Amino acid sequence: MEYIAVLAPSVVVGLIFWFAMKSIFNADKSERQAEARAQAEANKRNSGTDPDGPAAK
Repeated sequence: MEYIAVLAPSVVVGLIFWFAMKSIFNADKSERQAEARAQAEANKRNSGTDPDGPAAK
């Protein structure tokens, strides 16, 4: 029983760290997907308006 009392705080801190890192990585993944969607939409919008792009003006 003593071993459980000694190891429990480390296990709890490890689990908290794991959940925190998991949520950070999931947020980063969602942000990258949103950025990719926004970039694709911007590219789609810009590709049909001016074939030479804004640099030709």
